[in-house]
Formats: sequence, structure tokens, C-alpha cells
Amino acid sequence: MKKKLYTAIGLMSGTSMDGIDLSIISSDGMYEFSNILDDYYEYDKNLQDQLVRLRDLVLTKNDLLENSEKLRELERNLTLFHADAVNQSLKKYRDKIDLIGFHGQTIFHSPQEKITNQLGDGKLLSQIVKKKVIYDFRQADIKNNGNGAPLTPIFHHILSKKIDKSFNIKFPIAFLNIGGIANVTKVIDISENFQNNLSAFDIGPGNCLIDDWVRKNSNKKFDKNGEFAKAGKVNQLILNQAIDNFKINSYSQSLDIKNFDVSFAKGLSLEDGCATLTDFTAYLIAEGLKYISQKNSIRFLLCGGGRKNIKLIDCIKNYLTNENNITLEIIDNYNLKGDYIESQAFGFLAIRSFLNLPISFANTTGCKGFTVGGTLVENY
Repeated sequence: MKKKLYTAIGLMSGTSMDGIDLSIISSDGMYEFSNILDDYYEYDKNLQDQLVRLRDLVLTKNDLLENSEKLRELERNLTLFHADAVNQSLKKYRDKIDLIGFHGQTIFHSPQEKITNQLGDGKLLSQIVKKKVIYDFRQADIKNNGNGAPLTPIFHHILSKKIDKSFNIKFPIAFLNIGGIANVTKVIDISENFQNNLSAFDIGPGNCLIDDWVRKNSNKKFDKNGEFAKAGKVNQLILNQAIDNFKINSYSQSLDIKNFDVSFAKGLSLEDGCATLTDFTAYLIAEGLKYISQKNSIRFLLCGGGRKNIKLIDCIKNYLTNENNITLEIIDNYNLKGDYIESQAFGFLAIRSFLNLPISFANTTGCKGFTVGGTLVENY
């Protein structure tokens, strides 16, 4: 018997804090998925500056309390921006929307302290756009002894089925998302045994170090196509020291951009700093890929904004020169939109949450058994 299809909007604001990815998708939450519409809404400068400033202020759980009033104001402004984005997209798509999956903006994430904070008022969003909203996706997983991230693996699984159907791809495959943090989902096969055929890992910084450096040393927000890094020269001494001083001893822990900083590149020019930080980022990503593929030949499908950084991808490939069992390809080669995988995912996760289906598993977030995450609100 065919399952009911739901139409959902997924909203994702990543660690780059540059804007909102919005996707409209249709799915039964299990076997069927189709993408309907994708949009991007860039934050205005005032909102982005406020986001970056407050994120940089909140380094501990005590900082959350000390800045609570500022965070409440920011949360309201952020939610209003999301509501406007939803209403603009609804002018393009006039059919029924069943649910909205609202990720919000991560300000603080510390699974060791069982704290994760994503700014976003689901009740206010529901009131304004007159739709059911599911938000606060990570909290239940944290309470269930998980890391609260990554949450996209279950969506990557359904994408792997679509890819297999159209391209007859060889398994296992993996999805390498290079956002602020680089994370990987490994899909062993397309069976529904999620506990055993899905695993996920945060493997290092993605864009966070490079973006931070560019913002602090120029009037740009990121290194477009890796042009600054291409124009610079790697400081080998600083790079070697950074590699020696920073080790990821376990890939079982969720990472936050606050686990990394650019201080070791202090004193370098914009271009040389970009080159050095890009190489350092590539080294850590490559080490993670080696770890994940040590028992298999794996094709890694690249998604997220970092896949467009040509210099970063070239550096990763250089570190993988002798790894004949690793292949890197952009996910766009498989008729999928690499910029919108995560926003599509949160539409899909909203549907699964609404249906009381698990969204995270022991091998993806480290939670006990599995977790049904997300909070449903209907405030209109």
C-alpha cells in the first residue's frame, strides 16, 4: 500500500551565517522523495553582523545566560527573517504545505555538557506563516546520550536510493558535506536496516577557518573558488606546527566551529593565511576520509558550499594521491543540488518527526538505540 506523501519546507541556516537555504520537498518520510523548489535568502549585513558577534561572545554555557536578553532579541529578528523567506517562497508555490522543518541558527553546541542551542522561535514562525512547524531537532538526541549531530544521514540514505536507481552506483558510498564543519555519512547499502548500514562522522573543519580568516582580514565573507588561497603561499612551518598540535583522536564526537580558531596563522597576509588554513583544513579532511575508507573502496559525493572551493578540493586530492580506494565527485553529477542538500534534509526530517519515525541512530550520533527528534507546534 502506497504511503501518504507530505509536502514540507526545509529551512537551513548553516555555520557560515550568510543566509537561509529553503527547499520545498515531497516525501512519505520513508521510501519516496522528490524536490520541488529551492531558494536562497541572504541575510542583510546588520543581521549577519549581529549573528557573528553574538556567536563569538557565547563560548560557554555561562555565556548563554549572560547574553540571554541579546539572544532573545536576535532570535526574534532571525525568526522574522525566516518567516519572510517562507512567505516569499509561498508566492511561487501555491499548493498545500503540510509542515515546515525549522533548523534555526546554531549558537552553541556542546554535547559533552548536554547543551545545544539553535536560535529560532518555532511558535512565532508558526503564528506568522500559519503552518505546522517542527523545530528543536537536536535536543532529544542530546538527552538520549547522542551528540545531536549530524542529523542528515537518514536523508542521505534516501538520496542513495535515488542515485542507485538512476545510476546503478556501487556501494558503499559516502556523502561528504563541507559546511562550516566537514562531516561524512557512510551508506553501506540501501536496505532499511539503518542501525547497521548507516554511520556518520564529523571529521574536521570545513569552511569555518577559511571564512573566519577572510572576514577578519578583508571585506569579503568567504574565499570564493579559493582565489585568495590560490594567490597565496603556504607557510610550511606554521602548517606543520598546526598539524602537530591538533589531533582528532576520535571521530565519534560531534565538532563545533568553536573547536577551531585561526590564531596560529596570525601575522600572515590575507592570501598566505588563506593558503595555509586551506591546506590545514584539507589535511584534516583527508585524514578523516582515510579513516572512513580503510576497509572499503568508497566514492565520496561532495555537497555543501565547500565543494565549490576549487583550491580546497585540490588540496584534499593532493593528500589522497596514494589512496587508490577513494574517489571524490561532486553530488551535482548525480542530478542533485549540492547547495540545498541540508535544507531538503530538514524538510524530510520534519516529515519523519511528524510521523514519529526516528531521525538519528547509534551509528550516526551515538545516541542510545535511536531517537525521534523535533518539537511540533501549531500556533495559529
